[in-house]
Amino acid sequence: MKPIETDIWRPKEDDPHYTEFVGMRSAVEVFEELKQRLDGMGLLPDEYFELAPEWKNGKLLPRDAGFFVTTDYGESEGVYLDAYLKWFEDGKSVTRSFFTGKTLGDTGADLDRMFLISSAITKAFHGDHGTYERYVRLGEQEKDNDMILNLTPKEQKLFIDALIDRREKLVSEIDSTEQLLRRMVGSITQYMDTVGERPLRISDFDRTMLAIRDGELEAFKELSSRVPDRTDELLVEAAGRAGAVGRKMTVCLLIDNKTFSDVAYLTASRRAVEVGDTERVQFLMENAMERMQPFRADYYGEVIQHAIGENRAMAHELLHQAPNVWIEAASPDLLYCAAIHPSDSYRLLDELVKKGAPCGDRAWEILHCLTANRNVWIAETLIQNGLKVPVEDYGAFDVCVRNGALDCAKMLLGRGLDVEKYTAWADAHDTGDRSSETLSALKEYWQSIHPQEQAAALAEAPAQGMTMGGLAQ
Repeated sequence: MKPIETDIWRPKEDDPHYTEFVGMRSAVEVFEELKQRLDGMGLLPDEYFELAPEWKNGKLLPRDAGFFVTTDYGESEGVYLDAYLKWFEDGKSVTRSFFTGKTLGDTGADLDRMFLISSAITKAFHGDHGTYERYVRLGEQEKDNDMILNLTPKEQKLFIDALIDRREKLVSEIDSTEQLLRRMVGSITQYMDTVGERPLRISDFDRTMLAIRDGELEAFKELSSRVPDRTDELLVEAAGRAGAVGRKMTVCLLIDNKTFSDVAYLTASRRAVEVGDTERVQFLMENAMERMQPFRADYYGEVIQHAIGENRAMAHELLHQAPNVWIEAASPDLLYCAAIHPSDSYRLLDELVKKGAPCGDRAWEILHCLTANRNVWIAETLIQNGLKVPVEDYGAFDVCVRNGALDCAKMLLGRGLDVEKYTAWADAHDTGDRSSETLSALKEYWQSIHPQEQAAALAEAPAQGMTMGGLAQ
């Protein structure tokens, strides 16, 4: 099986016969491809398999980093698998944790299985080396690699035949049988090279889905055209398959098919975000208007919102390239999602506001996230840069009052919010304690910027007469 690539090489523009290095893949993308490969072989640790926090949110792998795995018993229970990256930086060796896996079992058999998983991970990055050429004598054919089971090729064929029969009879164990087949022959779609003319008795759709999971691009191209009524499901599966093969399968589907349902297209885009493939997400977004049926104007905002939660670096890149009209049509949920952790998302928030992201009925929640967490300066900056708080959104103004964001409240008054109408609204809505000093200051400020309204209010008030010493004059 082809090793997982960590760097990106593309044909040179001036000479396509040669390639040039263009950058490193993100840790998330590489980890998701590895996870998918292990899952397909039934070799994921049963307790957890997690990427180290420092590599999340789209961080790129360092160039020329070495990779190694350790396996050992834990201090309390279970067996742990730890992967590390090692590289040189400023002449000094740097080692960082990459990901960790754990199984709850702590027997010798559990330890052996984790070592088997470690071996599969190492092969995924470095390849499954066969007999080296320098050890092959003239005229001698290269020998098949031995397997953990130590089966001869003839025994392998017999065993695979038995597994296929078992697969057809015991549907409840189909997953484990497919995983074992993958481990023995590389992929389900390659099994015919081993067992001859005997095909699996499954539908074209099932075979196409297996081709996606196995990463068999040529088999996928041949089979996908046979199931034109199932393209929605194929797109979701292909978009969520990590690695370059999954990207090519996604492109093939979009080229060969005119439209997909809006639900499937959005789901596929979210899956592409989750595997960390920015190029794939961009391709889906660029083709959404023609391929999504019916087209949803808030689609782009939905994808960027999902990226904010999964991969901040990707969200920044998608947002930076998005036309303003895409962001203006987004749901208010997009801005709220970025505001939940404002100290980590200031750049995102600022660009969203400048591109016209709407607040809608979530304005008060957005301002509460900012003003209640010692990030009042962010709220002030966003309002100055055009945060679209509706003029009569007294709930948003009320949040600023209750959280002591006096300058924010003054800026909202400057946009036309009526403090007298707010007072009437506040009397009818018990939303919490409000500082009388803050309210007095805001009323005074409102009067200073609306002198005509204040004069008119005094003129309309009923004459009370002037008093001196308690006696009417």
